[in-house]
Amino acid sequence: MSGDLTSIWVYLSTSPLLGLTSTLLAYQAAMWIFERGGRSPLLNPILISVSMIAGFLMATGTEYRTYFDGAQFVHFLLGPATVALAVPLYNQLPLLRRSWAAVLAVVLVGALMAGGSAVLIAWAMGGSEKILLSLAAKSVTIPIAMGVTERIGGIPSLTAVMVMLTGVFGAVTGGWILDMARVRDQAARGLAMGIASHGIGTVRALQMSETAGAFGGLAIGLTGLVTAVLVPLIHSWIR
Repeated sequence: MSGDLTSIWVYLSTSPLLGLTSTLLAYQAAMWIFERGGRSPLLNPILISVSMIAGFLMATGTEYRTYFDGAQFVHFLLGPATVALAVPLYNQLPLLRRSWAAVLAVVLVGALMAGGSAVLIAWAMGGSEKILLSLAAKSVTIPIAMGVTERIGGIPSLTAVMVMLTGVFGAVTGGWILDMARVRDQAARGLAMGIASHGIGTVRALQMSETAGAFGGLAIGLTGLVTAVLVPLIHSWIR
């Protein structure tokens, strides 16, 4: 019996099914915990599922490359899922038309503050130039952030980690911070979550309301555009 189990594990450990199955099971378990916990932001499903998968890979000695061979099928869906954010945004077109100027102003200032504040804090704490450059694009999606960081001479892998931490932190604390600041407008809440914590924060915004999720999705795209254009320009100007 143990020999059969060993044979099965040897097969699974080298099969793409391992990454796909473990990802789906971990997220399903994380969603169950999230629902059973009263949908508390502290029980963020992404944080829990990532922790589960990391623990599983460490416990079994599975290489990340082997895991991702299967998980890439889920990773592929990130693009369609991002595009799908246009659906709630389309439903909010009348509100967007009335407030487009304010939205653009908020995104511009928010994008500059999101990256600039992190760079200034790291500089005040004695961070090296490489670290400062790696933090400039921390509040946009990973593909854009890594591309910008590579272009200006930072460390893309460090940027990817910071993007993930930023998203999870924003998703966990963003709602509380907005409540304490007495921000009630759903469009404003969505913009804040999207600018500060990109896709992970926008998922949390969608749980708040469709309006918040729609404006969070809009903020992801606009913040990415602003960051991709302005960060390299500012870097070249400073140098």
